[in-house]
Amino acid sequence: MKIGILQTGIVPEDLSPTYGEYPDMFKTFLGGHNFEFEDYSVVTGTLPGSINECEGWLVTGSKHGAYEDHDWIPKLEDFIREVYAANLPIVGICFGHQIMAQALGGKVIKYNGLWGMGTQEYTHPDGTKTKLLAMHQDQVVEKPPEAEIVASNDFCKMAGLAYKKRALSFQPHPEFSHEFMEGLIKNRAGVTIPNDQAEPALEGVYAANDAAKYAERIANFFKGA
Repeated sequence: MKIGILQTGIVPEDLSPTYGEYPDMFKTFLGGHNFEFEDYSVVTGTLPGSINECEGWLVTGSKHGAYEDHDWIPKLEDFIREVYAANLPIVGICFGHQIMAQALGGKVIKYNGLWGMGTQEYTHPDGTKTKLLAMHQDQVVEKPPEAEIVASNDFCKMAGLAYKKRALSFQPHPEFSHEFMEGLIKNRAGVTIPNDQAEPALEGVYAANDAAKYAERIANFFKGA
């Protein structure tokens, strides 16, 4: 199965030599499932020519807001709607989660100066809990009509959405390694993230999490299509 990775953000220059770009992280994250991958740098203006170039699609995270005025954002929203209408499987992570919700009828906002980052715990509809790394200020505050909430916590009520058609999205970053998350927080601390929020997040960044479970869930979602 060929998965098209829609890259919507660029890794900071001081981290990319060590950790690669966001598509590289997803290829590692979903490794071992016999997927092929094709990268599209949407953030620099490269969109697929057709939704049928790949059998499934994945939208990455980004430093940008879904509500920002960039030429590529409305084009990406149109592409997401076209994929969704055709019942092709699509997954969104962080910004991908937000832009999918916005494209399909939900609402995204910048959340009042606070950040959800480091290791975060999420509750699922069956009462089970999982932990994942997260890095976000923006969040979905109104879900699209066809979406249901599949992950939530006190800070982010709509941290996971599953749609009646072939779409699944999560606010946290199961593809991030502990080391990259530490580097990213340090990169942004005192710049875009207040130090008093960054310091507690760094303390728990190496806690065990459930990224492997999410890799299986996302891989099975694609294979089930």
